[in-house]
Amino acid sequence: MERVALSVVPDAPDKSPEKIAQMFDAIAGRYDLLNHLLSLGIDRHWRMRAIRELALGPNSRVLDLCTGTGDLALAACPPKRHAEADASQGGLRVVGVDFAAAMLRFGREKLARLGERRIAFVRGDAMQIPLPDGSVDAVTIGFGIRNVQRADVSTREILRVLKPGGRLAILEFGTPAIPGIRAAYLFYFRHVLPLIGRLISRHNDAYSYLPASVAAFHSPDEFLALLRDAGFSDVRVDSLTFGIVYLFVARK
Repeated sequence: MERVALSVVPDAPDKSPEKIAQMFDAIAGRYDLLNHLLSLGIDRHWRMRAIRELALGPNSRVLDLCTGTGDLALAACPPKRHAEADASQGGLRVVGVDFAAAMLRFGREKLARLGERRIAFVRGDAMQIPLPDGSVDAVTIGFGIRNVQRADVSTREILRVLKPGGRLAILEFGTPAIPGIRAAYLFYFRHVLPLIGRLISRHNDAYSYLPASVAAFHSPDEFLALLRDAGFSDVRVDSLTFGIVYLFVARK
């Protein structure tokens, strides 16, 4: 894609860390249910596609940034690897970082129910990642980069914690380009989704914030330029499910 200058979107929603954390903490208890319901279950496919792009080895160290309740972290740890991971002190390990404490609490409860010991959750900011330089083989973000106050700062932090050759996979919402699909999706995204979200989450703002934050986020070309400016190479974007979701892939 052609490199373009980054644009500033007017009337962008408030993405201060305190406000975002409070909003996600308020919906944490119904977050997983709504993710699967509102995406008709396709969200699982999107996460697995992102994980495949990382080509993780048996001893990989992975950072799942903006982890929420840990669904993408769990996608990196399929159950078939449990026996291998438990057999030694090595094995694949994932650190999930998020600044919403309630989301992490529900994520830890989910890990306990599953008996999953390869994932650890840490409360932290995507603009100040609490990990050493060059400490992870891969970084994932699932539908969280648009919620970060300064995506350019976060991408530089991601580059810092990645080992040379490390991979990055970011899932983020987009808008379909095919006219009929685009119209139907925008109606659902702007009207139906917020209504269902409010009814189930009992939160008035969170699922109105979702379409507003997607509209205010960088276009795919702009975000590719941002990744290149941060220092990433082999940068590309794939359109998933008619453009409802974009998968950004890059390498240090």
